[in-house]
Amino acid sequence: MDHNMEIGVTPAQVKKLPKHLREAQISTERTHLISDPAKKQRQRYVQKNGKCNVHHGNVQETYRYLSDLFTTLVDLRWRLSLFIFTFVYIVNWLFFGFLWWLIALIRGDLVHADEEGWTPCVENLNSFVSAFLFSIETETTIGYGYRVITEKCPEGIILLLVQAILGSIVNAMMVGCMFVKISQPKNRAETLMFSHKAVISVRDNKMCLMFRVGDLRNSHIVEASIRAKLIRSQQTKEGEFIPLNQTDINIGFDTGDDRLFLVSPLIISHEINEKSPFWEMTAKQMEREEFEIVVILEGMVEATGMTCQARSSYLDNEVLWGYRFTPVLSLEKGFYEVDYNSFHDIYETNTPTCSAKELAAKFRAGPLLPQLSLLTPDPKTHSTFTFNTLNRLSERDPLSPDEDKEERDSGGDRGETNGSAAALEDPPLADGLPD
Repeated sequence: MDHNMEIGVTPAQVKKLPKHLREAQISTERTHLISDPAKKQRQRYVQKNGKCNVHHGNVQETYRYLSDLFTTLVDLRWRLSLFIFTFVYIVNWLFFGFLWWLIALIRGDLVHADEEGWTPCVENLNSFVSAFLFSIETETTIGYGYRVITEKCPEGIILLLVQAILGSIVNAMMVGCMFVKISQPKNRAETLMFSHKAVISVRDNKMCLMFRVGDLRNSHIVEASIRAKLIRSQQTKEGEFIPLNQTDINIGFDTGDDRLFLVSPLIISHEINEKSPFWEMTAKQMEREEFEIVVILEGMVEATGMTCQARSSYLDNEVLWGYRFTPVLSLEKGFYEVDYNSFHDIYETNTPTCSAKELAAKFRAGPLLPQLSLLTPDPKTHSTFTFNTLNRLSERDPLSPDEDKEERDSGGDRGETNGSAAALEDPPLADGLPD
């Protein structure tokens, strides 16, 4: 359960693949080309862009949305938010404009405004339109100077105070909603990348499920952490059916590997052990299973300090058995360079098709654990160590002391192999362990 930063595998001008696999690389320019056309595409729980594919229907208690009005306004779509923003201000101006016109009508300012010696509540207010314009000037503090309230109108003074206070509340609410909506870190997730495919292969003698994450921006995600969920329908021992049951996938929570320093692309690894939901799955069983892996990357945006969350998912046909990711990081003169053209690229590797449980049992029974670093075959000769070789050699009887001496004396032609795959004679190339 670790994540590795792919550093300096090869220089930039050389293909970024292990040396013994460069000539046998499978052509996968983009991993979305690798799919099983015969398998029907299932409905996603979480889209690739992170949007949750769940709709809430038959909600009876709609008043709950009004109890948190601010969040409801922030969550609205932009076109609806702009409409409400404009509508609230216009209604507010019209309402207070009507009150100013009503005061002028009751006092008789509309009739006696032109009489000499008459002191109106608001000078030069002689119609509803002029009252509406005065309302806008008052609330927006424009103050053109043509219409002004007089001191001999106490009801107008009170209305002026009420409009100033309520107008400040409306401004705070609407401008606050727009500010929060604009500064939401949702768009920051657009520059956080997840690989198109997840892969399963052997890493450090253990079967691992891996996917890759990356950040396109130079401003980093602070306190980045990642977690994963397995979404799969389940039936309990009592016969209860649980649709879309969520199971945690450990990607380093107990070791701290789920905390990321996301400066360059990282390969996130889940070790398939006894606690993994994939512990007893073989390659063929995984092809028949229906599941979805949801990955969630969280952290704070360095520029704003706001929490950002990016999500993606992998369906069962997007988890490829027997592949690894192509390295993307190379050492240049004075800096490291990331090649995002190869971010989604993978290559095939020799991987047993048995379950991780069976593989672990063979490793415990076999005497050649140090040789597992040579599992990937040379595409030219196909004569290096394989998993069948491990099983076959584990059944050989140990040599007697005399036979051991004779073996050492006659081994001059072979050279010193230190248990390497070159000492093994003509092993067959196979995909999995025998039953």
